[in-house]
Amino acid sequence: MLVKILAFTYRNWIFAKRNLFTFFELLFWPVVSLVSMGLMSGFLKLDQNLLNFVLTGAITAGTIQVATLDVAYGLLYDVWSKSIKHTFLAPIEHFHFIIGSWLVGIIRGIIIFAFMAVFSYYAFGFEIPSYKIATIFMLGVFLNALIMGMVICFLITLYGQRVEIVAWAFATLVMLICGIYYPVSQLPSFFQLLAEMIPLTYFLEYFRSGYGFTPVLTHLLLKGFVMSFAYIGLIIIAINWAYQRSRKNGIIMRLSE
Repeated sequence: MLVKILAFTYRNWIFAKRNLFTFFELLFWPVVSLVSMGLMSGFLKLDQNLLNFVLTGAITAGTIQVATLDVAYGLLYDVWSKSIKHTFLAPIEHFHFIIGSWLVGIIRGIIIFAFMAVFSYYAFGFEIPSYKIATIFMLGVFLNALIMGMVICFLITLYGQRVEIVAWAFATLVMLICGIYYPVSQLPSFFQLLAEMIPLTYFLEYFRSGYGFTPVLTHLLLKGFVMSFAYIGLIIIAINWAYQRSRKNGIIMRLSE
């Protein structure tokens, strides 16, 4: 099983190295977002604590977007190359290409997080609360990237290439709900309920509590990790169902033509 997972990790790594746009995806857009938020915070004369709050959102957004896309690329590379039927003819399961792609996302996500944290430190005085908090937070971020990437794979498997736009939009929409730049208490009541169903909300609150902010929610790590692993299990089942359905109605074949 490990060999099959690492095979997809190596495949995605090769694709990433050969794609020039990967450089911009890896550094350009996250840094543009970070600098924009940092300059806006300076213009608004936010104190250092509030600045840390906002920059945490910018750094998280850049990290999770890249890691989520890497999970989605595990399937999208096959869709774009019209080779998805050949992939599934091999003796593999869905979690092989999902986890293999996720490992590449973790590597690239760590690079993004480290670069943006160091850049923010010198440019805006940003500091992480502690390495322990940051490590736990990053684990939560990557679990959420896995969940969002799997949801994208589920939708593409079920509906085909016409929904591939969700690969770029889905993570952004989720981050808006989970309070990426503001506490979820600022959201309308309905969206606050939605935010409580997203594990990333709890990990963001946990990280920001290290700066002294009082969490809006309770039992942050317990709820965050339990929900994350529960969603991963449910989405794996959903992806298997979507594959069986798409194989019967011909979507898998049409994606290979």
